[in-house]
Amino acid sequence: MSSLSLAVRDSSTMLRRNLLHARRYPSLTLNLLLTPVMLLLLFVYIFGDVMSAGIGGGAADRSAYIAYIVPGLLMLTIGSTVVGTAVSVSNDMSEGVIARFRTMAIHRGSVLVGHVVGSVLQSVMSVVLVGAVAVAIGFRSTDATPLEWLASFGLLVLFSAALTWIAVGMGLISPNAEAASNNALPMVLLPMLSSAFIPVETMPGWFRPIAEYQPFTPAIETLRGLLLGTEIGHNGWLAVGWSLGLVVLGYFWATSKFGQDAR
Repeated sequence: MSSLSLAVRDSSTMLRRNLLHARRYPSLTLNLLLTPVMLLLLFVYIFGDVMSAGIGGGAADRSAYIAYIVPGLLMLTIGSTVVGTAVSVSNDMSEGVIARFRTMAIHRGSVLVGHVVGSVLQSVMSVVLVGAVAVAIGFRSTDATPLEWLASFGLLVLFSAALTWIAVGMGLISPNAEAASNNALPMVLLPMLSSAFIPVETMPGWFRPIAEYQPFTPAIETLRGLLLGTEIGHNGWLAVGWSLGLVVLGYFWATSKFGQDAR
């Protein structure tokens, strides 16, 4: 069997293992999924009129705020989901599962690939569920073309892969599940410090750089433009650049740490 065939076979096996593990122990995924759903309901039904009035210059329009907030919460959903990846990787390391895999005749990279692909699939399913809740309470994307829908899906998958590789690295350096969860907490906090809930230009001047110069804001603005059929500007290139950069950084960080632990 060629090296490529061996890698594909073993990666598929690890992917099935991670998906089965997520199915048998769904509590972590559900707990992380509840965060964006609760934020969606809170900001729409409790703060919706006030927030829309502030953004719209005095006209309260909850439906307009739903359209604004949903893209940001979809990105927050990805950030919340990958926290579970960091915890899962840390558990495998601390419980000796990965050490046992190293004694078996399997492709070494398949362990990490299985975690990454499994996490991306879970992120996509989580986004679909949150999106379904958003549609149920009034979100509509009637101005988006089929090409923009396809681009939105591609961006969500790419950004999910980027955050997942970073989460895998965080899981590998964490001594236990609690530390992994704490290390991955920025994945949940950064979307809240971005343009997910209010435009960047309405923020205080000293705070704007925090919102502008981070990966979530261009990704959210790009997704918002694609779903609502509005201008994206330079945010599209920034979102793709951030995503590819994080994929490369996370991949080399995770594989390097994984190789060091093997020696």
